[in-house]
Amino acid sequence: MGDSIDLSGDGGVLKTILRKAKADALCPSEDLPLVDVQYEGTLVETGEVFDTTHEDNTVFSFELGKGSVIQAWEIAVKTMKVGEVAKITCKPEYAYGSAGSPPDIPPDATLIFEVELVDCKPRKGSSVTSVSEERARLEELKKQRELAAAAKEEEKKRREEAKAAAAARMQAKLESKKGQGKGKGKAK
Repeated sequence: MGDSIDLSGDGGVLKTILRKAKADALCPSEDLPLVDVQYEGTLVETGEVFDTTHEDNTVFSFELGKGSVIQAWEIAVKTMKVGEVAKITCKPEYAYGSAGSPPDIPPDATLIFEVELVDCKPRKGSSVTSVSEERARLEELKKQRELAAAAKEEEKKRREEAKAAAAARMQAKLESKKGQGKGKGKAK
């Protein structure tokens, strides 16, 4: 805790864990892309708070991967676990860029967010179990298809071997008959 992690690789998104989550805490994933966060955003230049969910004790909900939040949040929140609190420092190119977000965020502003991941959930209409079960069912179908294809290939190989063996027996009989026929004709 306390060490900054460069999530973007270029210093554009830095994350410092302020409070660790429990080891077995959930984290956002393909199955759990809907996240609820509480946050407070400040301008690095002035230290002024420009947005917060703490005043009215609300949560902000969004779906990761949809581009509905600034890029720094897309990058940072998916690395968090439920219950974790992190300080996320965002360079302008990962936040609001040269346009800013008037009137609260000036152009080219570096921002600091203190973010708590409150929850992560499946998309509406699916549940973790239904998504996981569907994945497991599809994996099972894939395995069954692979086994069926392998069995079919094995059967094809056995048929070809049986044909080859039958052809070899026929050839041996023909050879044997040719040999017997030659012997009969010369025995006089």
